[in-house]
Amino acid sequence: MSSTQPDVDNALAYPEPPASPLWHRHGTKARPLTPEQQRRNRELLALAQRSPRPRSPRSTNTLAEANR
Repeated sequence: MSSTQPDVDNALAYPEPPASPLWHRHGTKARPLTPEQQRRNRELLALAQRSPRPRSPRSTNTLAEANR
């Protein structure tokens, strides 16, 4: 046995289904983002990657008590 080729069976148990036709774009390409949209996306991404949002503490009142 060669040390360069691992003993792996590349056959899958189930064949992979064909790609969805929705994955293939036909016609014109998508519109590029404007510099303003790119800036906004960068800001939102940076905000989302910071520490997780603090969860508000749950009220000890039941829903019925809160609606009185």
